[in-house]
Amino acid sequence: MARVTTQFVCQSCATVHRKWSGKCDTCGEWNTIVEESDDTNVPRGVSKAGGKPVAFTSLDGAPEESPRRLTGLAEFDQVCGGGLVPGSALLVGGDPGIGKSTLLLQAAALLARAGVTVAYISGEEAIDQIRLRAARLGLADTPVDLASATNIRDILAALDAPNSAEIAIIDSIQTMYAENLDSAPGTVAQVRTCAQELIRVAKRRGVTMILVGHVTKEGAIAGPRVLEHMVDAVLYFEGERENQFRLLRAVKNRFGATNEIGVFEMTDTGLTEVENPSELFIAGHRDATSGSAVFAGIEGTRPLLVEIQALVAPTPLGTPRRAVVGWDSSRLAMIIAVLQTRCGMNLGAHDVYLNVAGGLRVGEPAADLAVAAALVSAHLEQPLPPRTVVFGEIGLGGEVRSVGQADARLREAEKLGFERALTPPLGTGGKSGSSRAPTRLDVSEIARLRDLFNRFNVAPQRGNLATA
Repeated sequence: MARVTTQFVCQSCATVHRKWSGKCDTCGEWNTIVEESDDTNVPRGVSKAGGKPVAFTSLDGAPEESPRRLTGLAEFDQVCGGGLVPGSALLVGGDPGIGKSTLLLQAAALLARAGVTVAYISGEEAIDQIRLRAARLGLADTPVDLASATNIRDILAALDAPNSAEIAIIDSIQTMYAENLDSAPGTVAQVRTCAQELIRVAKRRGVTMILVGHVTKEGAIAGPRVLEHMVDAVLYFEGERENQFRLLRAVKNRFGATNEIGVFEMTDTGLTEVENPSELFIAGHRDATSGSAVFAGIEGTRPLLVEIQALVAPTPLGTPRRAVVGWDSSRLAMIIAVLQTRCGMNLGAHDVYLNVAGGLRVGEPAADLAVAAALVSAHLEQPLPPRTVVFGEIGLGGEVRSVGQADARLREAEKLGFERALTPPLGTGGKSGSSRAPTRLDVSEIARLRDLFNRFNVAPQRGNLATA
């Protein structure tokens, strides 16, 4: 029998060290290195004796597609790609108290009412605590199978039995432990081993496995990074505790689009769906306010309108401040540099504040033109034309580049009552989906960033906007 060895593993990045130290050289975290036994408990070499050759096949075979299971929460189903796939594994992460357990308990209750066998296994709460939450949500009469357990061997025995649950929810994976490992629950070895065993059962039995994961202070899911590679979909439940709205975002999905979002509202009776998120994010928009622009974005497959707000104020300090909420700060610096170099708008003596209203985080470059429009509007103290939507990518030469799915963006704006659109040149060429679609909107194509100033009755010349 092979001798069991010990190793020092960082609990943040899973790096193996020769000896203990206070700081991990790989990720820079302090007090995360823990001594663990060799989690395999087998010799490092793998013998080929007794192995069965793997059977190979071709690509031209017809795949067996199982029908997806709809939870009854349309927003949750859309983020998952159209429902839950049998035999898949989902990882749901989010800040403590954000509503992960509430969301999954509501989904489990709706599935159970539809005749699906659902097992809800909690390693953090007792049965009575889950019943209290179910009673508060009005779900006490649903046939959900509850259990409070942390031993992975006992859980596997229940899920791997005949007529077992079709959907299993593990809350949370960091509380599970395997008896054959000496490390504590939540360590890299325990999380990796428990998740691997649960996923193996899910694939073999066709069980939809939903794992709840804790997050670190940086917002990433705690445990080894390999956990996100093992599962089929990674969903983040985002939001501020002070704000009643929550966003469910897919950052990985083997069965659907990534960056898909679902919007929920936290109420006294649980989470309710927001059917039209665009109306939510532009609810407080005022056309007569300077420094405001409505951006038509794409989140996954969903067109979404969101308000971008900018404030430009003279700075009393030697170094102006750049504060950004919901957007990339380095991209804001690039837009400011292009406005100054190509259009002569000098913001070197001004503080710049940029905010994406509603708590949404925008990541696509198509928001460049909307940000520039908000900055110019705030600097000149002139609002954009009323009921105007803006989108387009800005290059370093001051050109406005085309973006994808322009027709979907315009249709969403038209549906919500917008009358005008500032867009990059829309033609038959360019990116896929950027051709002009039939619309009643008054579309103004902007090829150069300097053309944006025509909307404010200001001719951009080098230096003439420095003191505007």
